[in-house]
Amino acid sequence: MRVHVADHPLITHKLTVLRDENTPSPVFRALTEELVTLLAYEATRGVRVEEVEVKTPVTTTTGLAISQPRPLVVPILRAGLGMLEGMVKLLPTAEVGFLGMVRNEETLEPTTYAERLPDDLSDRQCFVLDPMLATGGSLGAAIDFLFQRGAVDVTAICLLAAPEGIAALEKATEGRDVTIVLGAMDERLDENGYIVPGLGDAGDRLYGLV
Repeated sequence: MRVHVADHPLITHKLTVLRDENTPSPVFRALTEELVTLLAYEATRGVRVEEVEVKTPVTTTTGLAISQPRPLVVPILRAGLGMLEGMVKLLPTAEVGFLGMVRNEETLEPTTYAERLPDDLSDRQCFVLDPMLATGGSLGAAIDFLFQRGAVDVTAICLLAAPEGIAALEKATEGRDVTIVLGAMDERLDENGYIVPGLGDAGDRLYGLV
């Protein structure tokens, strides 16, 4: 498993505003979208391309285009949905699937309650969107789900991660082609499994309490 922390002043600046408990939901949503687009530049460095011929106003030349089958973007509901627009702005030709997962706050174990994905992901590159990599349980289950469907490599984009989550995910994905792209690596998890210093519950801050 490869881990890339996108250390850039603009990313750090936007994360600082996201962390602020006084940042309202509309601003939080807008900054999340902007931040994901920045992270997506790093995450898509390995996207598969093929040569195509294109005619310019001057001559004919060769360029690169996203190859088939198209990449699949998979936000983990509900918080991952707030990252989707920022991702598809950069990769508009990608297909989009959905995984609904919830964490049991007592056991911290994930449960899948909904999925909308192609039955066969053979030879597909997948990009998973999940704001917080805390214990690694939900993201690990989502990545396993995609490989079980035939995905060949999976890249996860997260705003923040805790070292404990990275360690758990590395163990869970051993032998698989997995990349994790982060906005920042935080200090630790607290006794409730929340990232410290973190930014709170990303879903609640994006959409309000439910």
